[in-house]
Amino acid sequence: MTKTSSHTPIHVIGGGLAGSEAAWQIAERGIPVILHEMRGVRGTDAHKTDGLAELVCSNSFRSDDATSNAVGVLHAEMRLAGSLIMRSADANQVPAGGALAVDRDGFSDAVTAAIEGHPLITVTREEVTGLPPEDWDQAIIATGPLTAPSLAEAIQARTGADSLAFFDAIAPIVHTASIDMDICWYQSRYDKVGPGGTGKDYINCPMDEAQYNAFIDALIAGDTTGFKEWEGTPYFDGCLPIEVMAERGRETLRHGPMKPMGLTNAHNPTVKPYAVVQLRQDNALGTLYNMVGFQTKLKYGAQAEIFRLIPGLENAEFARLGGLHRNTYINSPTLLDRSLTLKGRPGLRFAGQITGCEGYVESASIGLLAGRFAAAERQGATPILPPETTAFGALLNHITGGHIVSDDEPGKRSFQPMNINFGLFPPLEPGTVTKPDGVKRFRGKDKALAKKHATAARALEDCARWLKG
Repeated sequence: MTKTSSHTPIHVIGGGLAGSEAAWQIAERGIPVILHEMRGVRGTDAHKTDGLAELVCSNSFRSDDATSNAVGVLHAEMRLAGSLIMRSADANQVPAGGALAVDRDGFSDAVTAAIEGHPLITVTREEVTGLPPEDWDQAIIATGPLTAPSLAEAIQARTGADSLAFFDAIAPIVHTASIDMDICWYQSRYDKVGPGGTGKDYINCPMDEAQYNAFIDALIAGDTTGFKEWEGTPYFDGCLPIEVMAERGRETLRHGPMKPMGLTNAHNPTVKPYAVVQLRQDNALGTLYNMVGFQTKLKYGAQAEIFRLIPGLENAEFARLGGLHRNTYINSPTLLDRSLTLKGRPGLRFAGQITGCEGYVESASIGLLAGRFAAAERQGATPILPPETTAFGALLNHITGGHIVSDDEPGKRSFQPMNINFGLFPPLEPGTVTKPDGVKRFRGKDKALAKKHATAARALEDCARWLKG
């Protein structure tokens, strides 16, 4: 890699997962990048460091199963595409059953070192307060869910459309040594062994029915953070605060993050827990565990009091309590073309969560695509879009037009952030999935799993072909 290039730099605004990935993809194609990151000059309500690609919520990249899980397929496609985010995640993984979870500090440090060490990337610590100037003929806005108000206002003024927003909540982190292992036990659900895992990757806290009901009562009565400025902002269903789920029905948590299925209490194997709270390793040392699915808007005092009602956490010491921040995204299907370019402003792209995707890898994957598209244009080529049969293409299609407008509510926006899932992929061709020899009944879960396998295989095959083309 040479340290000079005849190309004019491409500007990337935002050093989160999407911006870092976009910058990396551009630079790896021999084009210089100026990466603008405001942290170091101006902080946010959720970030704690100035590191690039800091994880502010969970440390999990979710399932790494590329045969029957859509996010696992996306992982695999990103690895095929030379993703810096996936390379850094793989190098800093911690045990998490079938999921890919990372040491958050090690992960951010790895991304930061790679970006700052690349000869074609210049990191500029400054806040970009408005839309890129016209002489930035190729630029990517990847400022994420915590876009600074001044830039959000500039986007709003330019597009003539209101930015949408919802609350995103952060789960607490507990010091492992403060967990009572005479009550809790190590086990992954169904003893599943994942990347770097052993089948005993979670700490499980059991509850009987009386304990569960007392916990639900406390959650519902707990003192929560007032909204005021953001009143009426909708939640993303994939990241609901724990107390909001409790308010939706007494049994909601037992069928959600606190479901007891696939778990056997090592201290009392003959008694099935009524509910189970799981904690997942949060750092490589194993000294910190985060409470899975326990994102919250409870005030700090209430959190400590209520979460210590959980068996095994009576004396829990919290490295970080939960929090809440606003998540802003644009109405991408009406504002962006298929290559993520703002309509009416050639060369200006959006990437990451601000486009209306949800999740770490989803955000990074859209950054990956935006970087490749911008690099192609800088080199005088027309961007080649990924097939809709791939995870890349399915997610891109959702963001740029895969939603349905309600006829019952004219003018109402139906576009909402979404994680990658098999529902976004085109149906398989008829006859792709057939009944195996010797199987009398081929339906239900068996047939659904076979369809997932076929969809995943098609996606990876088509992605490999697209990357070669």
